[in-house]
Amino acid sequence: MTIEVSSPAALPDAVGATATGEWFTVDQARIDAFADATEDHQWIHVDPERAADGPFGATVAHGFLTLSLLPHLASSLVRVEGVSMAVNRGMDRVRFLTPVTVGSRVRATTEITGAEPTERGVRVSSTVTIEIEGADKPALIAEALSLYVPA
Repeated sequence: MTIEVSSPAALPDAVGATATGEWFTVDQARIDAFADATEDHQWIHVDPERAADGPFGATVAHGFLTLSLLPHLASSLVRVEGVSMAVNRGMDRVRFLTPVTVGSRVRATTEITGAEPTERGVRVSSTVTIEIEGADKPALIAEALSLYVPA
C-alpha cells in the first residue's frame, strides 16, 4: 500500500495516512558488509558460532544497520506528484526496541504525522516503525523528517 498525494501542497491533507511496505530479509552478508563499512565487528554481529551461545541465540543486525534500511524499506510508501526532490532532514527520535536476528524479515510502516509548508517546500514528519515478522515488538520506531520540494 502506498500513500498517494497529488502535490506537495496537498501533503497536509495526508496527515494521519499510513502505509506498510514489503518484507525484506536481513542476512549475514549484509550484517558483515555493514560491520566492514562501520568498523563495528563486535562478535554479536559477525561471529555466528559465538553468537549462537550468546544472549540472542544468533548474530544480530547492528541497530544502525536496521535504521539505515529505512530509506529502502520506506521509499515506496509515500508518493507525491509534482516533486523535484525529497530530502532527508533528519530524525527527532529513534528508539531501538528489539534486536533483528540474522535471517529475520523486516518491513516498514509509516504514518504521516505532520506537514508544514516552508519557503523551500513542505516539511513532513512521519513515524516509521520497522517491524520484525513474528515478533511482539518492533525493531525500531523513528520520527523521521523530510522536505518535499516542488518541481
